[in-house]
Amino acid sequence: MVIRFRFALTPMDRVQPWGWEEDPHLHWFGLTDGWYWIELGDQELLRYSPETLEWFGRDDLGLRHPYADYQVVRLWEDLIDLTPMVMQPVPNDLEPFISADVPERPDLDDDEDAWSAMVWCSEHYLDPGYLRAAPEVCAWRSLAGDDTVTVAWQHPRDDEIVFTAPQAGQVTVPTEAYLTAVRRLDTELMAAMHDRITELELVGPPQGVRIDMDQLRAEHHGRTTWLSEHLRFQPTTDWAAVRSGVQRILGD
Repeated sequence: MVIRFRFALTPMDRVQPWGWEEDPHLHWFGLTDGWYWIELGDQELLRYSPETLEWFGRDDLGLRHPYADYQVVRLWEDLIDLTPMVMQPVPNDLEPFISADVPERPDLDDDEDAWSAMVWCSEHYLDPGYLRAAPEVCAWRSLAGDDTVTVAWQHPRDDEIVFTAPQAGQVTVPTEAYLTAVRRLDTELMAAMHDRITELELVGPPQGVRIDMDQLRAEHHGRTTWLSEHLRFQPTTDWAAVRSGVQRILGD
């Protein structure tokens, strides 16, 4: 089963600067402007339907791809933050809870164990809330049988923004395949940004746009270490509190 985090960067001459007209500027984050999607088996998450693309007027904008537009670094950052928690195996008895759409009950807001359970569950979610109607994506690791990671998604209902993937679904892949996909995104984005920065160092920034080249290169060097640093982190979980909270939330 395939899992892949894919992206493309907007051509440099079409990257829009940040800031007011009197101080247009760009930084590492802004220079990752582009589009991205997630391959899961035979599905592509974050691919807009033809009807939605027509509603967007994509052709009028000259955008010939069908995917979500945003700074690619947001997907990269969110995955890096998510992965240490995903790598912590979920106990067999808690898998039904983390794989279900369980609403938080208002009357349990002051229950510390229920709060612990909801926070633990939320830490497995990749939620691109900066995109309208984007799917909530949840990932968890299981050691029941083979060592696998399951990636599940669910789209909110929206009358105007529709994606091509089914409303909900899930794909299970070997844990190493998930890690390989995360590492591949990291390698490819860092390489693409290295090339972009090198080009800017040679030709200079776009006319009228301010870029601190020293800071840009320094930030890039720092970001190349983020994934390895996060993968060394091993989260700790109070399983007794989580189990107690799950029982309270489910009313058991």
